[in-house]
Amino acid sequence: MNLSDEELDRYARHIVLPQVGGLGQRRLKEARVAVVGAGGIGSAVVPALAGAGIGRLTIIDCDVVEIGNLHRQPMFSESDAGKGKAQLAASFVQRLNHFVDAVAIDQRIEPDNARQLLEGHDLVVDGSDNFATRLAVSDACVELGALLVSAAAVQFQGQVGLFRSKPCYRCYVGDAFDADDCDTCAELGVLGALTATVGGFAALLGINALLGIGPDQSGQVHLFDGEKLVWRAIRIPADPACKGCGSA
Repeated sequence: MNLSDEELDRYARHIVLPQVGGLGQRRLKEARVAVVGAGGIGSAVVPALAGAGIGRLTIIDCDVVEIGNLHRQPMFSESDAGKGKAQLAASFVQRLNHFVDAVAIDQRIEPDNARQLLEGHDLVVDGSDNFATRLAVSDACVELGALLVSAAAVQFQGQVGLFRSKPCYRCYVGDAFDADDCDTCAELGVLGALTATVGGFAALLGINALLGIGPDQSGQVHLFDGEKLVWRAIRIPADPACKGCGSA
């Protein structure tokens, strides 16, 4: 898949990087990435991936914009209140980079549709706000053999992890959170700049994984303390009894 003259100009500052080059930029153009959640984290992930030249960007979110979202979701404006996030985010992508094929899916991911919605993607970036969705996404990625970047942010704490088939996200959190009853930032609060920090890191982690830049980061979670402004990484062991990847 070749790059046009316009694309060569657009991505020139990528292409001069030895870690990317023309070959890497073509890989990004060929990549298919699904972003689950167009909220605070998605509002950093989507522009970063669209700007990077991902060939196809699927945005999955069944929510609508609320005024209380705007402090951390800069893809949207006050006039967007009440409108669907997925289509608004896809329109944002098309305005930013017409070379990206942006697809909006206004559905909630559940265990019975996750595989169908995520099939055909090389990478899934999950910024959803509940464990039930994250675990459904993780299980589907294990089945499909897709790379998964899972990211979350609440109050001043953020976490981002890259998962290949084994260990998986379920190995990290266990089975206790399959129910959709966890606390969210609506109850606990979240600093707007934190979601941008976590989302930007998630996009970088995903791009590096697609291009093979740096050491393999899979199987570990990066934790960010937004008060102390410190990152630390923890290694996640595979759980032999994990119902997501135990037999993978």
